[in-house]
Amino acid sequence: MAKKTKGNRIQVILECTEHKESGMAGTSRYITTKNRKNTPDRMEIKKYNPILKRMTVHKEIK
Repeated sequence: MAKKTKGNRIQVILECTEHKESGMAGTSRYITTKNRKNTPDRMEIKKYNPILKRMTVHKEIK
């Protein structure tokens, strides 16, 4: 019987850091995938925050 292997691609959640620090209501989150082998550390990407109406840094959360 063949052994099943885990895929390298996993789903991660990105959350806005500026919005979290400001204390405003609501959150800006994006769901995306990443390759575990190519990016073993946490992702940090600039994405659009519709509440703040500008590009902000989004970091990976658990």
